[in-house]
Amino acid sequence: LDMLILKTLALESTHGYGIAVRIEQMSKGVFKVNAGSLFVAVQRLQRAGLIRGEWKASENNRRAKYYSLTETGRKRLDSEARDWGRQVAAIARILEAS
Repeated sequence: LDMLILKTLALESTHGYGIAVRIEQMSKGVFKVNAGSLFVAVQRLQRAGLIRGEWKASENNRRAKYYSLTETGRKRLDSEARDWGRQVAAIARILEAS
């Protein structure tokens, strides 16, 4: 979930609901993020300095906390994406073995 949130925020800053919607859209409905899980993950990412939050007016003129990726968060995303790619390739090789 952390990697998906970081990737979403690398594309654009948005509020919590926007993160959940974007992940569901990009995964074509495969991943539906629970609000409680999202809240805990966002708090964890903020404490780690990977994202930051700022209160702004939302599209419907309500106050919402918009999150954006920090430089540290961008580096972590790049690192985790590389690691994930290696893991997926290794699993594929194992599954294709005869």
